[in-house]
Amino acid sequence: MKFHLKDLINYRDIVVQCHDNPDADALASGFALVWYLKKQDIDARFVYGGKDAVKKSNLLKMIDDLQITVEHITELPEPELLVTVDCQYGESNVTKFDAENVIVIDHHRVSGELPDPSDVRSNYGSCSTVLYELLTAEGLDINENQRLATALYYGLMTDTDNFSSIFHPADRDLHDMAKFDPMDIDGFRSANMSKEELAIAGKAMQNAVFNDEYRYGIIEAEPCDPNILGLLSDMLLEVDGVDTCVVYDRLENGVKFSVRSATKDTKASELAKYMADDMGGGGGHLTKAGGFIKKDLIEKKGIPFTADKVSEMLNNRLHQYHKESEIVYAGQKEEDISLYQHYTKTEVSVGYVKVADLAKAGSTVMIRTLEGDVDVQVEEDLYIILGVDGEIYPCRQKKFESSYRLSDEPYVFPGEYPPVVVDTVGGERIPVLPYAKSCIAIGGSGIYARPLDHRVKVFTTWDPDKYYLGVEGDYLAVRADDLTDIYIIAKSVFERTYRLS
Repeated sequence: MKFHLKDLINYRDIVVQCHDNPDADALASGFALVWYLKKQDIDARFVYGGKDAVKKSNLLKMIDDLQITVEHITELPEPELLVTVDCQYGESNVTKFDAENVIVIDHHRVSGELPDPSDVRSNYGSCSTVLYELLTAEGLDINENQRLATALYYGLMTDTDNFSSIFHPADRDLHDMAKFDPMDIDGFRSANMSKEELAIAGKAMQNAVFNDEYRYGIIEAEPCDPNILGLLSDMLLEVDGVDTCVVYDRLENGVKFSVRSATKDTKASELAKYMADDMGGGGGHLTKAGGFIKKDLIEKKGIPFTADKVSEMLNNRLHQYHKESEIVYAGQKEEDISLYQHYTKTEVSVGYVKVADLAKAGSTVMIRTLEGDVDVQVEEDLYIILGVDGEIYPCRQKKFESSYRLSDEPYVFPGEYPPVVVDTVGGERIPVLPYAKSCIAIGGSGIYARPLDHRVKVFTTWDPDKYYLGVEGDYLAVRADDLTDIYIIAKSVFERTYRLS
């Protein structure tokens, strides 16, 4: 059952609960939900349990300055409805209070059976983003209340290591749309580090490990605020001979880590995903990222959750990442196709948009998609192709006319997150789908392709500053009519759109 905030108005006795020892994201999420309920004339309580009340100076300042009414409790009369935010009912970090009904709103990995309805979006960087999306779906603007906008912005900021480990385009939407109070944010930042945390940072830097061959560094810190990991990462990246780095700490339930990159040959977001692969989640930006690896998933692989074994695992992953990655620069020379096979496109329906229909020719726009943000110069002959999985890629008119034929069928987008075009100067957001039309991919001259058995990063001719990643099972492709035009095709897309000639 899909959850909507309006489902809550059927209840009157509502308690909103966040996890014990709440952080900024938990406080912001609860604040947002209580704000919504108050607009529905429902006076809900916002609470958290646990042994200790909030003590961290930046959180106390956040509660005070943004006027967040939250209670630290040890007992709770059974309410008609208990809504947990930024946590899941029954987890070890949430004091369990009895309730007639329970709803979960969260962004962490699902750890057990969820009540129905619930809304857990594990691919989001913060629960603040989940609340932003739920409020937007109800036609509400968070900027109606600047304290609320500031809280959600700060919740996202702190849960994503100062926006460096943003996982989802919805997170970027909240980042871009929130009209926060910069004075409040600066105030929270200035109260963020304690003297104890400063000592943690100093001790950690003394134990840095470096690899000169692949120019990376790695540090383990004592358990600390995620922002301290980001600070240490920034410092480590300033060391001569370090192009990428990972800083981590072991918590009770897993490993929190921060990633930095100062080379275009490594996207911090991609490295973060690699570090957490099959044991957690990671993501972020080109230069800053982060993630979390769950303790139980580490132990399921037979790795003890001890300092030395976790360090060995992370060092091995970081070393293997650099060792196995091949880099290809398209457009520099013709590819040797002796190991490739020739394929032609099957006739599948996809979508297309003429970029000049979205923005003025000569301007620069950012295309926001689930795969990331892409900046393009608007030109009359530039098209956006919407692929079979909703993936997007630019295409010149000449290649479009030789590779596709127009269709009268209405276009239906198959992806999760509809792409949006953003004017980089004025900030105007233009949805792409209202302009999308259908077309049929046709054979044309075809491509040469070969399956990959290792990781390959391709800097394409149309975006030479950012690479596209191919992993084992994906395909490295070369246009048959231009052997310098090299790119990656995901396995799932390739198998649905190409056949052997």
